[in-house]
Amino acid sequence: MPRRRNRHRPQKRCRSRLSIMELLGQRWVLRVVWELEPGPVGFLELRRRMGNCSSSMLSERLQQLATAGLVVKNESGAWELTDAGAGLGAALSGVWDWSESWKAGRGQQS
Repeated sequence: MPRRRNRHRPQKRCRSRLSIMELLGQRWVLRVVWELEPGPVGFLELRRRMGNCSSSMLSERLQQLATAGLVVKNESGAWELTDAGAGLGAALSGVWDWSESWKAGRGQQS
């Protein structure tokens, strides 16, 4: 019988990873992080940048990200990334850079 790779993982740790992956997999979540990565943005400006994301959906996603500790509303009322959110933003930038080089490499192979 094949050995299971995650056999010795603590359940709590697995649930924590699953919940953050579920959050990040929800529509608009990564886009919100991407839009906040350069710096704080007010709700109305963020809503404008998000295109066809409704105000209520944007509000819901911001609250979910705030609950997860990834964004906060600053003193002036603008939304910004926390240190943890900035780490995620940097990771997204890395994915973007990778995708650009991957697309460029594919174009050269054609």
